[in-house]
Amino acid sequence: MTLRNLLFFAFFLSVSLATAQSSASKNITIFELPAPQLDTLKKIRLYLPGSYKTSEKKYPVIYMHDAQNLFDNETSYAGEWAVDEFLDSLAKKEVIVVGIDHGGDKRIGELTPFKNEKYGGGNAEAYLKFLTQILKPYIDSKYRTLPGYKHTGIFGSSLGGLVSFYAGLRYPDTFSKIGVYSPSFWFSDNIYSYAEETPLNPQTKFYFLAGTEEGEEVIPDIEKMIGILQKKGLKEENYQLKIVEDGKHNEKLWRDSFPETFEWLEDYESL
Repeated sequence: MTLRNLLFFAFFLSVSLATAQSSASKNITIFELPAPQLDTLKKIRLYLPGSYKTSEKKYPVIYMHDAQNLFDNETSYAGEWAVDEFLDSLAKKEVIVVGIDHGGDKRIGELTPFKNEKYGGGNAEAYLKFLTQILKPYIDSKYRTLPGYKHTGIFGSSLGGLVSFYAGLRYPDTFSKIGVYSPSFWFSDNIYSYAEETPLNPQTKFYFLAGTEEGEEVIPDIEKMIGILQKKGLKEENYQLKIVEDGKHNEKLWRDSFPETFEWLEDYESL
């Protein structure tokens, strides 16, 4: 088995193996929402800013995948991203984060837009229809959000990085800020042809992240994709590529990079 596939399967096993006590912020709430497109109930982990209950502000929103790994050591596979702790520490920039639990053995299908001959998948269209047609309207109707394109982001890592990138192209008027961590572009070459053929919203911003110890293909794959986007008019100021020396395909890489990504992508001030 190649290193690439070992890395893939290591992250695919993102189930709750941790024994530590819950580390989730008091600003996290959990609920379930029907996802008929996926024939399931989706567990949602929602982060609301500390000021939400005492203000009338409206807030930008970030949608994130693999929510088991975002907020809580108890549910994470190999350590949480500590998204809630970081956001709790901010004095001014405040945002709502909507974390979507992955579907366990259905994760590959949910987070891949195209099939892989060996691993299957290719059900991201249904997953993103749930996100855009059910989850986002629900969040915008129930909470004080800034629902427009300018104030809506989507972040993810590994397969979550792949589906976040795809969502940025597939829904160019919905997501303006795309966090693409360690993306699994290798899963299907169709992602490159899709990027070549799909119009690019010139205002969309992309933050790409990779570590030098993630395998031989991750960084070249990202650079290839950036080249495609540049030919379609992507401006230098609208993307960032961060390469972390000795960075590995794990939560530590993504956790350590989230604050910088947030500061660069999220010109978010609550209104």
